[in-house]
Amino acid sequence: MSVVHVVRHAKAKNRAEWTEPDNLRPLTKRGRRQAQALAERYREERPARLVSSPYARCIETLDALARALELPIETTELLKEGAEGVRALDLVLSLGAEEPVVCCTHGDVLFDIMREVTASGVTADGPLDAPVAGTWALDVVAGRIVGALFLERPATD
Repeated sequence: MSVVHVVRHAKAKNRAEWTEPDNLRPLTKRGRRQAQALAERYREERPARLVSSPYARCIETLDALARALELPIETTELLKEGAEGVRALDLVLSLGAEEPVVCCTHGDVLFDIMREVTASGVTADGPLDAPVAGTWALDVVAGRIVGALFLERPATD
């Protein structure tokens, strides 16, 4: 069994106030603290791969972890905002390996992934629409999700 952690990006600047292209919208100070706390959460687990939406807020969410583990952040359009949940879930299933993986995506994509997971009969004890910096830990066995555990966003000062 392997675990794929699917993280909703940390707190980003307000969409309504952001005047540049949305894919460039960065994390807030609180979001950077959340990203650091996520790095501390996953550092000991030593994920083998970090996979992210190409949007700045997702990459920034994984950056502290990437630096701590000296891992690259792989980006894919399959996790970008507005991506099709079924295809994102297929990606998650393909990432299941012997070692943990951490992915970062957006609220809409994570919701769609979890809707597909629960439709397959897996019990999800937590919000399908995870809050920012919230995570679903998905247990993958032989290309199937067999368990889902919701992890609250880490506490920050």
